[in-house]
Formats: sequence, C-alpha cells, structure tokens
Amino acid sequence: MSSQGDGAAEEGPETASTEIDATSGDIITVTIGATVPTGFEHTAAEEIKEKIGVDARISKDRGRVFFPITTDKLFQVHLLKSVDNLFVVVEEYHHYQFKESKDETLMELQQLASKLPWTNALEVWKLNGTLKKKKGHRRGGNVAKSKPNCETGDVTVADTEQQELPQAVSAAEGQTGAEDTHGGETCTQDSDEAAPGAKLIKFRVTCNRAGDKHSFSSNEAARDFGGAVQEFFQWKADMTKFDIEVLLNIHNEEVVIGIALTEESLHRRNISHFGPTTLRSTLCYGMLRLCKPQASDIILDPMCGTGAIPLEGAIEFNSSYYVAGDNNDMAVNRTVNNICHIQKRRADKGSVSGLPIDTVQWDLCNLPIRTSSVDIIITDMPFGKRMGSRKKNWDLYPSCLREMARVCRPGSGKAVLLTQDKKCFSKAISRMGGLWRKQHTVWVNVGGLHAGVYLLKRTGDVFGQTPEDVYESRGTVNTQENEKDDKELS
Repeated sequence: MSSQGDGAAEEGPETASTEIDATSGDIITVTIGATVPTGFEHTAAEEIKEKIGVDARISKDRGRVFFPITTDKLFQVHLLKSVDNLFVVVEEYHHYQFKESKDETLMELQQLASKLPWTNALEVWKLNGTLKKKKGHRRGGNVAKSKPNCETGDVTVADTEQQELPQAVSAAEGQTGAEDTHGGETCTQDSDEAAPGAKLIKFRVTCNRAGDKHSFSSNEAARDFGGAVQEFFQWKADMTKFDIEVLLNIHNEEVVIGIALTEESLHRRNISHFGPTTLRSTLCYGMLRLCKPQASDIILDPMCGTGAIPLEGAIEFNSSYYVAGDNNDMAVNRTVNNICHIQKRRADKGSVSGLPIDTVQWDLCNLPIRTSSVDIIITDMPFGKRMGSRKKNWDLYPSCLREMARVCRPGSGKAVLLTQDKKCFSKAISRMGGLWRKQHTVWVNVGGLHAGVYLLKRTGDVFGQTPEDVYESRGTVNTQENEKDDKELS
C-alpha cells in the first residue's frame, strides 16, 4: 500500500471539487499508462523513447506500457501513434494480496478509495482537459474489448450494475433535468467555469480484470470501488456524459488505478469509411515501424481493404511512396473515400493536403507492376473467416507470395504480412524458400484472434530462375487433406 495514502485521504474531497487547482504552474512528474496493440509493446516503447526521451516499462499484462512524464510535456503523449488509450496512474500495486473471502476483498476495495494519492492524477486530468479545447463529452467512453483469457472484460459501474449501485444511479438520474441542456457540447472545463457548487463532477468506473484466482467478478469490483469513490468525493455517476473515467485494472496480483486521458481510442484517427476487416491505425503503425520505411521507398499494399495501412504510412512516414490496391471495387472505393477525407481534413487545417499515395484496382496474382520495382510489401492477408476461406487460402497464399516476390527487389526487399491462418502461411512460405526468408514474427491479438505479423526478407535470387517461380495447383488429389487441415485449424 502507498505510504502517501493517508495524506491524500485528507486532501481528496477538496482536490476533487469543482475548484481543482491545476493552474499553480508547478511541474510534477507522473506515470502515464498506455494500452497498445498486443504484441507491439516493444514497438510502443521504442516510439516513446524516440519521441519523449524516456524509458517505458512493459507491463506483465500484455498490451500495456508505463512511462514517466513531467506535466509540461503532457501534450507529447497525445502525439504517440502506437498507443490506443492513455491514462494517468493514481497508484499501482505489483503484488496486491487479495483476501480469500469475497466480502473482505470488496470491503478492502471500498476502503482503498479513500487512501489513494489522487491529487497529482486529478491535476493532470484537469491539465489534460485544457489541451483539448471544444471537445464534447465522451459518448460510450474508451472501453477496450475484453481479452480472450479474461473471465469478464471492461465493466462500468452502472452499465452492468445499475440495481446494485442505487446511490450512484439515483444521483445521476435525479439531476439530469438541469444538466441535459448542455447535451453533447458540454466540455470538461464546464465544471471549472461554473460557479462553485453549481455543478458536480460526473464520473464512472471501468474495471478490467484478468486472472482466475479472484473471488470476485469485474462487476462486483467496479460496483463497490465505484460506490466508495462516489461517497469519498461526492461526485455524481453518469455513464455516458462523464467528466472523469476512473480505471481499475486488475491482472492476477497486479492492481493499477488510473484516470483516463483519452476520450476515445486513438486507433480511429484516419478511417471514416470502414470495411468488414478494417485494421486499427495503431496496429498499422506497428507493422510499418517493423519494416523501417526509408526515404523514397516504394511501398505496396496489394490487399488494401479500406486503405488503413497505406494511409497510416502516407501520414506518418511520408518520405516514402505508397501504392494501394485491391481486387474488390467496394474496397477500392472505401480507400479513395478515406484518402479524400484525410486530404479534406488537412486542407481545412491549412496544411498541405496532398498525400504520397495512389489507389488501383487489380488482380492480386497478376499485378500491373514491374518486376523488382517495390521496396516493401505490407498487407493484411485474408484470415479465411470474415474474408475468403481457409480452403481458398491454400491456393491464394502461394500464388500471392510468388507475385509479391516478383515485384519485390531481390536482396533488399521486405514484406510485412498479417494473417491468422498460420498453418497455411507456414506451408506457403516453405514452398517459397528460394524467394523469401522469414526473419521475425510478432504475435498479436486481432479482434480476439491470435494472429502473426511476419517480417520476410526477399532473397537475392533472381525471379525466373528458382523452382518457386512456377506454382502448380494442388488439384483435387489433396482436397481431402485440405479439408482435414481446415477442420483441425477450426
């Protein structure tokens, strides 16, 4: 437990009122937590070191990193491209000893609320609000998807426990008449500008829990801890138009309490026209960093979908040139619309609207591109679930890997390919041994699916002079084997 808890307990209610004093000008150091695409924690740590100049600590709970920052550099954390959500850490316990009894554990969580050092975190929350002028209230918050190994995912106090937290809900419902007039235009600064006592801060608690040795559920933890927070600060519970989102993250014995700094996940930054399998921009950024684009590189996405990967590259690594293509006319239209959306947004801000990107509709296995003319190929391959089928992948993967090898520069070319169909991909790569060499694999979580991001290096072999140049269809002889493999994989 923190030794600062008792002191913070005395200051808490005043600090949390509508007159939180974050304008004193004092620079303080706090710990920032960030959720990142699972598997790209080291990539996020590299970006944090590069852009902010501090070392990030990777959490035992995959998909999270922590790093220190001074409040005068708080704006820099919002410039990070590899993180989904940001929060300031109130307190963290690496080996929290939970009681065996559920009632005792929940009682301890209630008592914890008044012992935490809230002061600095709340000052950072207020300062963070001043960095986002004219931002509306959060709608639905920044609740992340639950992990496959979690018994329950994100749980909000009253979204799932309305009947079990009557005080919070009645407080939120009893005074909605006066506050709903602000609607979605209400800012987090409204509480600062209002007369003292005219408007209470509204909050919600979100609990993320992983581990099978807990005697309580996420719902119960969020309910009891949230009720104690409300009683301690005299805040008001509101699950949709909240000013503050308190995070209670529990991973086995690790407990982290924080306050959210992002209104919605940063991974939605580039896409306005979504498709059935649109990748998160943060995952696209991680894949791009993996291949280290250089100035004047020609980068190809032959299965671009909505264009998430080339768009992220054209914005963040704009000294390279990107070619996005797909065989589906709807996908090509979505990509064009997304590019136009970004260009218009940039033009409205007065910046250069042009992007180093072109879009083409083509046949993936017969690309209208010169042999050995592409430096990097980066794409999201069909998993065989929402798009395509596993049976079709047995023919598709070797064919597209062969065509990718043709257009990629021998000796220096690279490919970064994402797929969940690991067995099919591995067999296809083994057939391409003379053209591709697998260098590195990053295992990621894509919508609950365990997928791999494969970094391949183009060998120096000249296309047209290796046995892999001609691919013969497996035909009907191995159809039963395919079906058997599909069944095993499913």
